[in-house]
Amino acid sequence: MKVLQLGPYPPPHGGVQSNLVAIRTFLRRQGIPCAVINITRHRNPGSDDVYYPRSAVGLMRLLMRLDYDIIHLHIGGMLSQRLLGLALVCTLLHGSKSVMTFHSGGYPSSPEAQATGPNSFAGFVLRRFDALIAVNPEIVSFFQRLGVSAQQIHLIYPHSFLPEEQPSSALPEPLASFFAAHDPVLISVGLLEREYDLSLQIEALGQILPKFPTAGLVLIGSGSLEQELCDNIRSRPYAEHVLLCGDVPHTATMQAISRAHVMLRTTLYDGDAVSVREALHLGTPVIASDNGMRPGGVQLVPKSELAALLNAINEALANPAPRKAACGNDDSNLQAVLDVYRKS
Repeated sequence: MKVLQLGPYPPPHGGVQSNLVAIRTFLRRQGIPCAVINITRHRNPGSDDVYYPRSAVGLMRLLMRLDYDIIHLHIGGMLSQRLLGLALVCTLLHGSKSVMTFHSGGYPSSPEAQATGPNSFAGFVLRRFDALIAVNPEIVSFFQRLGVSAQQIHLIYPHSFLPEEQPSSALPEPLASFFAAHDPVLISVGLLEREYDLSLQIEALGQILPKFPTAGLVLIGSGSLEQELCDNIRSRPYAEHVLLCGDVPHTATMQAISRAHVMLRTTLYDGDAVSVREALHLGTPVIASDNGMRPGGVQLVPKSELAALLNAINEALANPAPRKAACGNDDSNLQAVLDVYRKS
């Protein structure tokens, strides 16, 4: 068996990227060759069977040239026409079985998904796959609503933490100086996008500072709201207590999570966030918006409710629980993916 995965390959790191890398690592440990084609705008020099085509034509040439028995497409976010076109191509390739994992936790409840039915182009394309992997029950229901047969659908929660990738021993600047000057530290790791409700976190910090005058908030990640968030922070009298530090190497991000007092995950909609699972693995308490699919051990708060968020933060800081890391992920979900390959 030879496997080709298509999807986002780190850096930057995220839930889809970590799941893809975990599958690749697991397969290669089993002696199964696994190449990757990155399908995002991020470009790195290709090496070790990881390819970065610069155009759709380059992608098609790779699909025609590479040798594989299973093609596994990973999609997060929206089911755009471009991605559906790529998905259709994956199902048309002669001599290979096609598998797709849909990682988007928020899409099934979106207006676009609610308006999508079995007679849609999306329904036609998804039914062509030999197997579809859903990362939560809502996506299973979405597939069923599009007329996908039960035999094609597999519910497999993502493997989002790589045990061999440990936190770095030291923090880079400006994180090191910020942690040295602030105690306690709240941290958020994710995209700088509207659905992550980061302005709520900035507002919450201002309201806990009278009680915790040396508290700080670290926002790790990049996105379209970077300038807007910079302006928001600069307008606050407590701007020096907020660090917007962009993308950070993954091992350093884990070190920052492990040293933070609380991880915040405020979202308007969300899937199975890798940063939440990493925080739990490292023993850092997590306060997150309730999306109906958080792992055990997370303190849940309603979406966009400042009072509830403040109560949870104040409680976590005033009565810190003993730091105890959760058990690391086992390989059962990765084995489940391999089983799908063998049965498809």
